[in-house]
Amino acid sequence: MNSRQPIPVVVLAGFLGSGKTTVLNHLLAGRGGTRIGVVVNDFGSIEVDAMSVAGQVGDSMVSLGGGCLCCAVDGSELDAYLEKLSAPVHRIDVIVIEASGLAEPQEMIRMLMASENPAIRYGGMVQVVDAAEFDATRTRHPETDRHLAVADLVVLNKIDRVDAAERARIEQQLAVVCAPGTPVLATDHGRIDPELLFDRRPWTETRGQLSFEDLLAEADDHEHDHEHGHEHAHGRCDHAHAAYESTEFTSEQALSPRRFIDFLDRRPAGLYRIKGFVYFGVPGHEERYEVHAVGRFLRFAPRPWGRGEARVSQLVLIGSGTDGPGLLRELEACREAAPHEARPESMWGVLRYVARPAEPGSGVPATGSGET
Repeated sequence: MNSRQPIPVVVLAGFLGSGKTTVLNHLLAGRGGTRIGVVVNDFGSIEVDAMSVAGQVGDSMVSLGGGCLCCAVDGSELDAYLEKLSAPVHRIDVIVIEASGLAEPQEMIRMLMASENPAIRYGGMVQVVDAAEFDATRTRHPETDRHLAVADLVVLNKIDRVDAAERARIEQQLAVVCAPGTPVLATDHGRIDPELLFDRRPWTETRGQLSFEDLLAEADDHEHDHEHGHEHAHGRCDHAHAAYESTEFTSEQALSPRRFIDFLDRRPAGLYRIKGFVYFGVPGHEERYEVHAVGRFLRFAPRPWGRGEARVSQLVLIGSGTDGPGLLRELEACREAAPHEARPESMWGVLRYVARPAEPGSGVPATGSGET
């Protein structure tokens, strides 16, 4: 990642026992060459969760410890940790905050979006849910529904412990509780593809030299061999995560900002992530607009074009059960033959999702939540 670009900060939330640390460990083990900074927030004096991930992130891990992250006074403590991780010397690509099971996600989102640190940006909230304990969790923690309502992506974990009918019932409940269009990703043992949350760098210089990534991969293979040896008798099986489809779109023609926003507003729930950049070509807004969407969270970031760089739009859409050809047809319908004739107000829908600095002393972000 270009050090001049803000580092995305992803909030990983969920009540105690939902499987947040398992999900985090899986992201770390499958991160490839990506450098992940981790903020672990454990509730209680013995930081079991912090110790469980410390060996994978080393000096890039900090822990708030001893209490709820959202209780940090006006976010200054969290800001200090994020400032440390976002320092150029660490070359961090993405930061993941594993929130305490008793933390208030709304407060964490508020603090991140109000942060005056130009080196970071909010990257969305992932709520982990225990399928086997779904009803019991809602009974013990009535605030569950409120947390789910602000989630950008819901990970329905431990589906191996419920039957198909129970899974369908829970998914119906989530459709009612969550905001419209919130994707629900079903998984077991926290196995989600890191690409759904952040870009993975390829293993290049270190791969094949007994690197840290090699050791993690070896350990993962060994563990899977021990648990499922019969599956490996006929070759290695793909056990890391569920199958996702990737659809790529490129256009040398500018896209209509209004039609593109309409496409994003009606994107299917199975479309977990969108990344890339778009050229609108509207007078006064001819920059390259980077797009980042995780679940229903959406953010645009205008960047200058490189010298001699072609004005094109390039997008990658990652999901499960999506209609790739259908998505491409919809994107092709967004093409605009005469962008120079468009009025500046046609960009208003896009500009709603462009992050702006918080007003000094306001404690609130100058833009909306980034949710569609």
